[in-house]
Amino acid sequence: MRVLRRGDAGPDVAEIRSTLAAMELLPPVTESGEYEVFDTAMEHAVRAFQQRRGLITDGLVGPATYQALRGAGFHLGSRPLTYMFSAPMQGDDVFALQERLTELGFDAGRPDGHFGAQTERALKTFQRDMRLVADGMCGPATIRELHRLSSPRARGGRPVFLREQEQVRQAGPRLRGKRIVIDPGHGGEDLGVVAGDLREADIAWDLARRLEGRMQATGMEALISRGPNQSPTEGDRAKFANEAGADLFLSLHNDKNPSPKAQGVASFHFGTGNGTTSTVGELLAGFIQRELAARTGMLDCRTHYKTWEIFTRTRCPAVRIEIGYLTNPEDSRKLADPAFRDVVAEGILVAVKRLYLLGEGDQPTGTFTFADVLAHELAKAE
Repeated sequence: MRVLRRGDAGPDVAEIRSTLAAMELLPPVTESGEYEVFDTAMEHAVRAFQQRRGLITDGLVGPATYQALRGAGFHLGSRPLTYMFSAPMQGDDVFALQERLTELGFDAGRPDGHFGAQTERALKTFQRDMRLVADGMCGPATIRELHRLSSPRARGGRPVFLREQEQVRQAGPRLRGKRIVIDPGHGGEDLGVVAGDLREADIAWDLARRLEGRMQATGMEALISRGPNQSPTEGDRAKFANEAGADLFLSLHNDKNPSPKAQGVASFHFGTGNGTTSTVGELLAGFIQRELAARTGMLDCRTHYKTWEIFTRTRCPAVRIEIGYLTNPEDSRKLADPAFRDVVAEGILVAVKRLYLLGEGDQPTGTFTFADVLAHELAKAE
């Protein structure tokens, strides 16, 4: 689909306006023979919706926002749900089903609003336990059982992410053997943010190679999600990580802002704001954020939860790092310096090490070095 923005008009804009009105983010749609216009009020409504859903708050209706708007029109029970391999069903009703199954102890995987094979398996197990026809179809009989067991219950689907924590604990403190996917943003014809001679795609690629070398030196298996002239979709990047069986997924980006005063580093992880959060992703984002803020002197813009596709589609804990604003003179000056990029790569590596250390032999933020990591790995090998 084409990206819709302020000033556009047509039936697709009218569809979006009707959806936003149904959510009470805009006044009711009036009868009119003319196509609706994407005006300022509609842009504000789109931004409000994006903020609620943990999407990029840009006021544009691109594929991710459109998909979320379409899915928002469904509630659990409004339609039969089933697994379709070629085109998985998506929507708020699927998300609600996944959360409900997880709360009841059935492993539906990470709640992402996509009815996949794991959701089907969990649903069939639930149906068998409830002595229903185990057909993997969430229809009226299954909905009745889900409602019957609806109270009391714990919210948030935390068991999925408790399993993440246990996997990290069992993996042990050594980095050797860990498989990390490094995802440099953009690429190919998609240059990302461009400011003067600096291009986000090039910086992300350079950072990825520096991080790859350091990780491989510790014995980790570091995989880069794209080539220097490629620009996979978010879905393809997640698929790459899933097929590789990655333990962690690290996405590298730079930011921009109309104001040259906007600056700093921020880290993002999966979370919905209602208690559903990638526990390990949140922990790793915090380690990365603290290390980079301490080592680079960049403004600490903290960690944030989001429902971006790169988070919902990866099966392993994932973090996206926005390393400075290329539209800020100070940040761009730092990022243009190869030595500074080495500092960033070391900070990310140390953060990953802290994740697996789980407090064992830890050191103050910003003081653990690449040499310390190598020494620790060597000591553990003896």
